[in-house]
Amino acid sequence: MPYFDLPLPELRAYAPQLAEPGDFDDFWRGTLAETPEGEVTLTPVDAPFETVEVTDVTFGGFAGQPVRAWLVRPRGRPQPLPCVVEFVGYGGGRGHPTDWLLYASAGYAHLVMDTRGQGSVWRRGDTPDPDPAPSGPQHPGFLTRGVLDPRAYYYRRVFTDAVQAVRTARALPFVDASRVAVAGGSQGGGIALATAALVPDVSALLADVPFLCHFERAVAVTGAPPYAELAGYLRVHRDQAERVFATLAYFDGVHFASRVRAPALFSVGLMDDVCPPSTVFAAYNRLAGDKDIAVYPYSGHEAGDGPHPLRRLAFLGRVWARPAEHGTHP
Repeated sequence: MPYFDLPLPELRAYAPQLAEPGDFDDFWRGTLAETPEGEVTLTPVDAPFETVEVTDVTFGGFAGQPVRAWLVRPRGRPQPLPCVVEFVGYGGGRGHPTDWLLYASAGYAHLVMDTRGQGSVWRRGDTPDPDPAPSGPQHPGFLTRGVLDPRAYYYRRVFTDAVQAVRTARALPFVDASRVAVAGGSQGGGIALATAALVPDVSALLADVPFLCHFERAVAVTGAPPYAELAGYLRVHRDQAERVFATLAYFDGVHFASRVRAPALFSVGLMDDVCPPSTVFAAYNRLAGDKDIAVYPYSGHEAGDGPHPLRRLAFLGRVWARPAEHGTHP
């Protein structure tokens, strides 16, 4: 599609001051404190690969509820290994091990978290969303599930699962706990961004065309899903806009970005109507540390594909070649 958002020079300076909840940090500190460690189960998978091995992982996520993941790692590499913890795009699940060979082929362990309740649109998932909290009416999809209450909101559970995925990866005996990165595209990029803030000593953040950033701007400038789910909900619940955006403020990547300390690589497509460029830059421009953004002027939501994975690998190679800066980990 043609350009529809701000010109690139304005995007590079776009840093809106959003209304952050005064108890933002307390909300997340309390949420994570409520989550038990949970049991981790590792089941080897008989896969016909000579260079990588696959493990089916189950770990305790939000409220100790089981979350599935794939662990793919190279055979015969010196251990402990750096590890990429990856999160999946909207509507997709962890799929099959054959979908996840990039990072293991580069010599890294790779933990791919299933997204609870998702995985029936474009890639299968295996993790239910059993949380019993009353969530009220919702527009079809996940974006408005529990949206009138931050404690009941769907992404409170998902972001907690993601933090637990990092903790699980760090506890594996063959993973170097000081070299764990978080990564993802679209929804996965938004989850990775939140996780890098909630676990600020991760060693790198890779966020391609991140979703879940600057919600009010997104709804105002695009009619594409998934943000269209919010507009659809508010079209029916016309009196709930203030309450909806008050909830979403606890989950906005713009607020998480200012808390990220890890080196970060973003990507953005200037023709992306799914995650509009201004919403990506609103979060990116709040990052305070070492950061870079790959701008693809003629790309839409596929901006993180094509040659960009090679850029991600080069970025990780540079970051993990540095001396560890984050100390030890529990």
